[in-house]
Amino acid sequence: MLTVDNISVRRGVSTTLEEVSFSLEPGRTLAVVGESGAGKSTLISAILGLVRCSAGGVSWNGAPVSRCRPALVMQEPRAAFNPRLSLRRSVMEPVVAQNLVFEPERLAMLCRALEVQPDLLERRPDQVSIGQAQRMGILRALIAAPPLVLFDEPLSALDAVTQKHTARLIADMQAQEGFAALIVTHDLGYAAAFADDIAALREGRIEEMGTAQAFIAAPQTDYGRTLRDAAFALGALERVA
Repeated sequence: MLTVDNISVRRGVSTTLEEVSFSLEPGRTLAVVGESGAGKSTLISAILGLVRCSAGGVSWNGAPVSRCRPALVMQEPRAAFNPRLSLRRSVMEPVVAQNLVFEPERLAMLCRALEVQPDLLERRPDQVSIGQAQRMGILRALIAAPPLVLFDEPLSALDAVTQKHTARLIADMQAQEGFAALIVTHDLGYAAAFADDIAALREGRIEEMGTAQAFIAAPQTDYGRTLRDAAFALGALERVA
């Protein structure tokens, strides 16, 4: 289980996260929603140990998160890959880095599940579509069977049709693999449709957190209602759900 225990992150005189706490169990999805600058990406960096917490701590089953070898799916699919390497070499990086035994059957299974044509693995990132590149990013994240996967705005670079399809693929893979998923997103419709729980982050603080169903039906804070009402006004909730 991922435990984020009262963490704060300060950079100079500014605070980007303030006393953030939550837990996330295997097989469940927590979506962290909020406007730009709320601290969503900083939260991912703090969980991964890429930025230092000035207070509090993060753990996986009581041990440092690094020991569970979490995976990250980045916002910009093509930028996540080395442009000079084949996608196959990039996808296999976690296996090589962790000194794992390569299992061709797992790669084949993930390709089928994520609808990745195996011949695309021989191409470079600029030779595939944005949607294909994002599925490659998910494939790389899952290749070493991590218990925790972090998604940083995984749909924002995709068109609406590809967004819905990719969201369903992620949900199907989680149901099959059982990993804990933390998704940071500005898309409340995506969060409502696919997350178990939603946390509303504002100016580095969690303003509200609860089940996705309760958050959409009856937000308990003004900020939560603002996010929910804006999503309805834009048609995001009807579009994704």
